[in-house]
Amino acid sequence: MNSETIDKPKKKSMTWLFFALMTVASWGVYGIFLHKGAIGMGDPENGRYKAFLWVGIAYFVTAVAAPIVVLLVKDASWSMSGKGMAWSFIAGIVGAIGAFGVLLAFGAKGHPAVVMAIIFAGAPVVNALISIITDPPAGGITSVPKLFWLGVAMAAIGGCIVTKFKPQGSKAHGPPPAVKTDQ
Repeated sequence: MNSETIDKPKKKSMTWLFFALMTVASWGVYGIFLHKGAIGMGDPENGRYKAFLWVGIAYFVTAVAAPIVVLLVKDASWSMSGKGMAWSFIAGIVGAIGAFGVLLAFGAKGHPAVVMAIIFAGAPVVNALISIITDPPAGGITSVPKLFWLGVAMAAIGGCIVTKFKPQGSKAHGPPPAVKTDQ
């Protein structure tokens, strides 16, 4: 047999893992940077809203400019279905609501390490449950492996443990310094 006639199994691409880890890294620092931005505004009452404004501007630049560049480079079709646009718009709204919720949690004196631990432990649980509801397995809910349910429970419990036993920082987190204005 000729080696050229034998079909070699294609190596499964792991590129997705790189992008998933990129997201973990960026979202892992998101809450910390957002909190620093809100405090850095020097406005205890409205600093978080000002920070969110800049997050929105950054999202706009990133979320609009990057896909346009990629679509142009790929010479892609600009045809889009109404269903795809609607679901994507809804995804943007729920994402923005989540980002706003982070700011509101910080404004209610939630510490970034606690707030983000709850979010990042809770979000996979919600994702897993909604995925099963919206795309149930062929064998029904009873066909879901027990280890899946164990993983969901561990994520929820892990978030609680991280929140409960968060190390205390050495710096005092008092109110931000007053902002000097030209009046």
